[in-house]
Amino acid sequence: MAEIKPFICIRPTADKASKIAALPYDVYNRMEAKQETVREPLSFLRIDRAETSFPDDVGMYEDCVYQKAHDLLWEMVDRGDFVREREACYYIYELTRKGRVQDGLVACASIDDYLGNIIKKHENTREEKEQDRIRHVDCCGAQTGPIFLAYRSKECINRIVKEAKKEAALYDFTAEDGIRHRVFVIRKKEWIETIRQTFQQMKEIYIADGHHRASSAVKVGLMRRKKHPDYDGSEEFNYFLSVLFPDDQLEILDYNRVVKDLNGYTAEEFLQKVRERFDVLPPEKEAIRPQKKGEFSMLLEGRWYVCRIRQEDLSNDPVMGLDVSILQEKLLKPVLGIQDPRVEERIDFVGGIRGLSELEKRTCMDCVVAFAMYPTSIQELFAVADAGMLMPPKSTWFEPKLRSGLFIHQI
Repeated sequence: MAEIKPFICIRPTADKASKIAALPYDVYNRMEAKQETVREPLSFLRIDRAETSFPDDVGMYEDCVYQKAHDLLWEMVDRGDFVREREACYYIYELTRKGRVQDGLVACASIDDYLGNIIKKHENTREEKEQDRIRHVDCCGAQTGPIFLAYRSKECINRIVKEAKKEAALYDFTAEDGIRHRVFVIRKKEWIETIRQTFQQMKEIYIADGHHRASSAVKVGLMRRKKHPDYDGSEEFNYFLSVLFPDDQLEILDYNRVVKDLNGYTAEEFLQKVRERFDVLPPEKEAIRPQKKGEFSMLLEGRWYVCRIRQEDLSNDPVMGLDVSILQEKLLKPVLGIQDPRVEERIDFVGGIRGLSELEKRTCMDCVVAFAMYPTSIQELFAVADAGMLMPPKSTWFEPKLRSGLFIHQI
């Protein structure tokens, strides 16, 4: 049983929502974050990345940075940049990218469901990344970046969402990257109860994106439980801010690989190694995108090759059957010597949102070979999570990204 509950939201005023809404904190480096806050002084990035308020010689993880995040948040609330709902509601967060629409339900998920594996994971988390968000959430007393969750589509929820979207939108704006954002509120008690009961009948929900934010929110909740041993489970720290999307609306883009050297091989020697392991089509000068699972494209010395995985290398194992796993085990590890892509500095990863032209750019700059992958499917993600397994790093790239600052959950 999944507990997905409505909550009392702190959210921007309608006239400031488009200015406050910001891409997730971890898509920027420090310089880019500072440039963005200069461009838009109301950007929520000022709170998510409060080091932007300090000189560069102040460390990102200094105590003063987290205190600044707290102060900036509650100053904006006190100033009236945000409003606080009077009652617990659900929200619909509609995102439109290139004509494709996806509707997320904004709600709070239970940390007990996370701990009990009703909310399933498919990635490892890193301690240093967790600690940053733990301190941020704890100091601010609020969750500001929603976790991206997915569930198997339910017609009764889809029907309520469709009806609720007939009402006037709270927000409707198109960001600089072309993504349209609309937000609607669900206040009707019968709709709220139907949604809540429908989720209670689900045995699993999945983290699509935001494993570090989810783990951090859960650990803050556990810290608060220790401080309040008389807690009864209803306290807000027992829940974390989420946006839940039906699986049939989600789009996963490719997550591509670029490698900085050929591990001592000449280009011709390396190409021969590839041909020994995959079926390689004749080269083309124009960029080629893989068309189906079991294919990837390789860019080497300005030529594109379609490579096909051989039947004997396919696997029913949820992890080893992934295209990214087969590439790693058949080529990157034994030929290029990349043992652990999580820590190996000779490999880099390029999100599909950047297109194949970015791979061409990288092979002209600092890399010698690139691999364009066919996107991992949401069903593959579910299968890995259901098996209690973990995906290889950089297996999925979700678009569009959820904005921070549109929904705040005070704990």
